[in-house]
Amino acid sequence: MLSRPRPSRWPVRWRLALASAGLTFAILLVFAGVVGYLAADRVREDFDRDVENAAAGIAARIQILPTTGGYLYQGPVLNSAAAANGASIRVFTLDGTPIRESAGALDLGPPGAQTGPQSPVRLATAAILNNGQTVGYVQYARDAEPVDSTIARIWLFIAAGVLGGTLLASLAGLAIADRAMRPIADLTRTAREIATTRDPSRRLPEPRSSDEVGELTRTLAEMLRSLEAAQGEREAAMQRQREFVADASHELRTPLTSVLANLEMLQESLPDDGGEDPLMVGSALRSSRRMSRLVGDLLILARADAGRHSPRERCDLAEIAREAAMEVTPVLGRHRLNVGELPAAPVEASRDELYRLVINLLDNAIHHTPNGSRIDLSAELDPGGREVRLEVGDDGPGVPAEMREQIFDRFARAGVSADAARGEGTGLGLAIVRSVAEAHGGTVRAGVSDRGGARFTVRLPLASSPPRPVGERM
Repeated sequence: MLSRPRPSRWPVRWRLALASAGLTFAILLVFAGVVGYLAADRVREDFDRDVENAAAGIAARIQILPTTGGYLYQGPVLNSAAAANGASIRVFTLDGTPIRESAGALDLGPPGAQTGPQSPVRLATAAILNNGQTVGYVQYARDAEPVDSTIARIWLFIAAGVLGGTLLASLAGLAIADRAMRPIADLTRTAREIATTRDPSRRLPEPRSSDEVGELTRTLAEMLRSLEAAQGEREAAMQRQREFVADASHELRTPLTSVLANLEMLQESLPDDGGEDPLMVGSALRSSRRMSRLVGDLLILARADAGRHSPRERCDLAEIAREAAMEVTPVLGRHRLNVGELPAAPVEASRDELYRLVINLLDNAIHHTPNGSRIDLSAELDPGGREVRLEVGDDGPGVPAEMREQIFDRFARAGVSADAARGEGTGLGLAIVRSVAEAHGGTVRAGVSDRGGARFTVRLPLASSPPRPVGERM
């Protein structure tokens, strides 16, 4: 069952219009009640006065003279006097004996009696004077239905006026509220666009007045300028930080290379007699190599963050993949590496970065699958000749569905791996894969291999087709 929205959830313009209409209705209702009562009372008073005046006028024109055995009537013709207003006229002697009446006159009792509650007439009785003495009475009555009909029309007109005024007030209130809320609607629309685009440089509409809405607009504009300045400062600081990391990583490579060379020479010069010195040198050498790999990873990521790209050249992705497979062969252990079809795939890229991409994918498969697992490396050209698809799959535990996007984040791990257990992993391998792929206009996806393990698919544009913009999803 659908629930009706409560008034508190209505738009402000509707609530303002409703409040305006309600207040107008209350005012008009009180005013109409007073005016209607006074108008109806005045109409009744005027009608009663007309009836009384008509009765008095007719009585003033009548004379009743006593004669032998009866009365002599002198006066207007009652039928003519009654026909003008559809009245009922009866003339009585002093003792109440009727001596004249108009055609169809109503029997309303003796003179001086009032009409009953069921009588639909207004009655007036006037005395007939002769030399200052009352000699008879005139009973004059008129139908009150026209008066009641007039009063009913007055109330109907007043009710129509109240309803019409309320409707006009609601429409006027809605129009005024809409006009008053229009600047706020413009602010809301601009704020929604800023929230969607995350661009605080967008400018709010200039206020046309100095009221509360104008003050709100100016305050929001100042806030956006402050946010834009803060965002610019933050981006500048982050850019300086990226450039610093890139420069520091580049500068660290030379001394680390020298340290590694000296440690290797020292290790070769020491006798292999199981003493402490060879063990210490070997530990230092392993730590230095790990540091060298970490610096190399940071250098690639820092260059990508800072927008620095290595020189691009035309190279063959298949040849790079074969060289990477040959390099990881000595460290496979009990893993099996199956190099499938690798057709020639010319790409415009940094050879070293693509080489690192393939190495990281193979290294990730080695360290995240148990001994005896099979690793497949293959490539396939797009039938349209626009891109090449490089795949590295295995039959290991795979990547959980909820981690297939997060696994490419820096320092993200999908569980405890062998390299993490030995302390040799940096957590940057797959992040570098995504950074290199996107820097070359490609993408990388994690999925499920045919044997239930993990499969990583890299798509790169061929040299003959224009690369996609960096970061575009497929």
